Amino acid sequence: MRRKVQWRDLTHVQRVAVLLASMLQVALTVTALRDIHQRSADEINGSKWMWTAAAFINFVGPTSYFMFGRKQGQAMNPAIE
Repeated sequence: MRRKVQWRDLTHVQRVAVLLASMLQVALTVTALRDIHQRSADEINGSKWMWTAAAFINFVGPTSYFMFGRKQGQAMNPAIE
């Protein structure tokens, strides 16, 4: 039976790769959640609740939201001051 790999067993390159992948995952999730909650329900395919839950599925959820969750041709209009 193989021993579980510990953080200290990883090389420097492997540690950097894990950290970069983690940062990318967090950034995708936060960006998707922010976009979901700033858009109206009419600008999203499906329910906001469903896409919020899906955003927490590693990489697949946020990526799916950006590919399929937003209605085409519906850019968010920033508030005009």
